[in-house]
Order: sequence, then structure tokens, then C-alpha cells
Amino acid sequence: MSDVAPRDFIRQIIHEDLESGKHDEIVTRFPPEPNGYLHVGHVMSICLNFGVGQETNGRTFLRFDDTNPGKEREEYVRAIEYDVHWLGFDWGERLTHASDYFDQIYSAAEKLVEMGVAYVDSLSADEIREHRGTLTEAGRNSPYRERSVDENLDLFRRMRKGEFADGEHVLRAKIDMASPNMNLRDPALYRIRHIDHQRTADKWCIYPMYDFAHTMSDAFEGITHSLCTLEFEDHRPLYDWFLDQLNPPHRPRQIEFSRLNLAYTITSKRKLNMLIDNGVVAGWDDPRMPTIAGMRRRGYPAAALREFVRRGGVTKKDKLIEMGVLENCIREQLGESAERRMGVLRPLKVVLTNYPEDKVEMMQAMNHPNNADLGTREMPFSRELWIEQDDFLEEAPRKFFRLKPGGEVRLRFGYIIRCDEVVRNAAGDVVELRCSYDPDTRSGTGSSDKKVKGTIHWVSATHGVRASVRLYDRLFTEPDPNSVEDFLSVLNPDSLETVDAILEPALRDLQQSQAVQFERLGYFCADSAEHTADAPVINRIVTLRDSWAKIERQAMSSSALS
Repeated sequence: MSDVAPRDFIRQIIHEDLESGKHDEIVTRFPPEPNGYLHVGHVMSICLNFGVGQETNGRTFLRFDDTNPGKEREEYVRAIEYDVHWLGFDWGERLTHASDYFDQIYSAAEKLVEMGVAYVDSLSADEIREHRGTLTEAGRNSPYRERSVDENLDLFRRMRKGEFADGEHVLRAKIDMASPNMNLRDPALYRIRHIDHQRTADKWCIYPMYDFAHTMSDAFEGITHSLCTLEFEDHRPLYDWFLDQLNPPHRPRQIEFSRLNLAYTITSKRKLNMLIDNGVVAGWDDPRMPTIAGMRRRGYPAAALREFVRRGGVTKKDKLIEMGVLENCIREQLGESAERRMGVLRPLKVVLTNYPEDKVEMMQAMNHPNNADLGTREMPFSRELWIEQDDFLEEAPRKFFRLKPGGEVRLRFGYIIRCDEVVRNAAGDVVELRCSYDPDTRSGTGSSDKKVKGTIHWVSATHGVRASVRLYDRLFTEPDPNSVEDFLSVLNPDSLETVDAILEPALRDLQQSQAVQFERLGYFCADSAEHTADAPVINRIVTLRDSWAKIERQAMSSSALS
């Protein structure tokens, strides 16, 4: 896999700007709001903004859009910083906040008032909404629109001093109430909020609106290319209007690209909060969440997320990408790096009746079949073993090459065994297999040319480590949960299954977040929050194969047709 991105339309624009001499240096920014955790959709923006900066030897700012203190928390700030670093990017000395520029933004707003293109409106929020009109009906001017410059300056300065209650006044741009673009119908620039800010405390009781603060922050930082998702395309005329009026020394250019939408997920912070509040998930970092924190805790490698973004591409067309694309990136990354181990998720006991009761052999096992440099390990082999329940069928079809009554199978790195007897409990359930082993068939000895078609994994019952293993799956049963009226109605009831597994002893030393492949089962990692050596908690990252592929293609095809 490669982190080098192809030259998409944004990179082509940037390349042309450098070639023509329009810019000597490219400056971009990633401007998250600290009102929640970053999600998979943000990965595209992070990789694009920081990637462009790296590729052109330019600069990229991490700028927090902290203009809404009622919803912002320091917890989110720290989480965002960690996520960006974890993805492999560094902002160096370029960590900024919209609040760093509050004085300059306020001065820019006063200048707009002095120019006669901004005014203080005293309509209520409901009245402003009523005057705004609709997509098919022009808006109406506020009765306060023609206040004099002096009156507007006086009111605006008194707003800053805290003389008015929340909602009593708002500063608006004077553009065009009949514009077909709703964003140009005298948008709000400042609102009154008597609430402390996490960085500026009680210095301000008025806060700039996002569009105004974002544009001015871009200009102050000398951003050359302001890269936004497509929902901001209709905001670009307003972005340019601010720049036209104020004519700052640096004029950034806004360019939009399509969001990265991943099937079977939602990225609305409001809806993600609902999942937490309703107890569907345990928090922002629940491994089923599409947050970067959740994906990291589940065990997704940062390189796999970067590769997923690269494969998704930067386009102008909205797209819903199959979950299988992301999961294949994960498999490819972990397939090269993850050491192999054995774990039994649903144990079924095997007793080797002809194996000495007190004997223990150490079997040599490769840590990686394609990388000898990762070495080998020893696995204890004893009379009593655990195998997967699925590896035994009493009434097996002809092409079932695992264990069955009278059938033989090879134990990986061990011996060939034969099933001689099936033991049941009082309810009739199979609880034990009594088998015999062939002592001449030990792997690697070459002492026997006996062949069998099936090989299964196992763990010594005497030496195995008990662990709680969490089997994660997709959180929703519909590819596009946002298209359903009640997204909670399409939750996947099987998104989490917890099993009491038994692992080979080498996994006792598994460190938090360390990933391994359980042979024949999938990729797993030690939970970064709850795993300990004494009480192992293991998360399934991804299965070895995409069992959803056919279902997903059919579902997405049906969704597209409808």
C-alpha cells in the first residue's frame, strides 16, 4: 500500500498555482469544531489538508473552530489533537484557534458596519426566520435594516459590553434578501451569548458565526486553499463576499470536495450522541463507533485508514463506499505485520486417550508464514485440548474436511488425530470428543507421509489463557442508515457478541492495542481501555474474509435503484 495520493482535481489546481507562480508556498488548514470526537468522514479532510501540505513542502494549520462555547469541551480538543497525531500528521507550531483572532474578527465586523454593509437587527430569532423567505419565495428586509452607521456602531459596541440579553440583537451582513442563495439573505455575523468560553473565559459575551469567523481566520493565517466538503459549496459566495468587502492582504480560495461516506455508518454528531445517550454504545470510543477513537480502539491501523482515503479518491461526486473497501485495507495492512497466534472462541474439549496424561511437548510454531524474521514460538501440547465447536460435525457433508466421527484431521503444528467417541451431557449436547493421535505424524519431523485434507487450530487445555473476546460487527443492517426515517430502527442486534475464549499462552503477554491474527478466525487486538494480563479483553478487528460482501453489494444496488 502507498500513502502517495494520485493527482486529483484539487492537487491539480494546487500544482497549477505553484507552476504559474500564483503561490510560492501552499498553506492549508484542518478546522474541526471541538464539540465532539472526530469520525471517519474527518479522515478524508485530515489526509487531504495535511497531505497536500506535506507533498508541496507547505504548511498546514490545525485550527479549532471554537466559536460555540456552549457545546465545546477541552476533552474534545485533546481527543482531536491525539487523533490527528495518531493518523500520522503533525502541525508543528501551527496549532491555532478561532478564538485567537476574536479581537481581529471583531474589528473586521466593525469595519463592515462602518462601510454600511452590516447592521444590528433587533428582530427575534423567529421573526428573522419568518423574514428570510423560502427557496421559492424572496425574503423581506428587516425594519431595522436602514439604521444609520452611527446607531449600528453604538449598538454593536454595547452588545460587546454586555448591555443586552441573549437574542435581543444580532449583527447581520447587508447583502440581498431576494438572493436565490439563502446564505446571502443578510446572514448573521455575531450573536449575543452570555456564556464563558473555555479559552477566553468571560472576556466576550458576543461570538462570531461560523461563516464569518472561518473566512477571516483563513485570511489571517494566509491560507492559500481552503478545502471544504460539498455542503459548503453554497457558502462560497458568502466566503468571497467577506473577502471582497474587507480585501485582506491574503485572499484564500475555497474549493469543495465530496464527503467520504462509509456504508453502514452515520457521522452526524447529533445522532452519534443519541447512540451514546440511549445506551446503544458505551461512549465515543466504543469500537463499533465510526469515530477515529472507536476505530483505533477496535484495532484499525492508521495506515489502513490513510489507504482507504487514497482509494476513495478526491472528487466532486457524492459517494457511499462499501465497508468491505475499508476492511480490505485493514486486512492488507495487518496481513503483513500481525504475528499469528491461536485462540479458540467457542471451545469444545478433545481428550487424546492414547497420549500420556503427564506428558507435555513444545511445538514449534511460526509467528508469520511469510516473514521468517518474525521468528517462532513454542506452543505446549498436552493430552487435553480445546478446538472450535465449528470444527466438528457429527453428521458432516462429503466435503467437510474437519473433524467428524471416525474422521481424521491435522492439528496445526501438531499431530494427526482421529475422532473415536462423542461424549454428550444430559441435554444431549456434545461436550467432549475422545480421540487418538498418531505419534508418527508430528509436524516438521518428516517421520510419516500420512496425509489428511483438513487442518484445524487448537489450544492446550492445561495451559490455555481464558479471555473475554468481543466480536464486533456492523452497527446497522442498512447500508445508508441516514436514508431511514428512524435510524435507530435499523440497528444490528448482533453488532457485539462477547464470548469466553481460550488463547494460547503466548497471548498472555499481549500488550494493549497490540494486534495479532488468530489463525483461521481473523485479526484481533488487546482492548486499549480494559485489557490486562490477569483479565484479558480482546477485540475482533476484522474477519479474515468479507462475509458481508454479497449482501452489501445487493443492498447498495437496491438502494441506488430506489
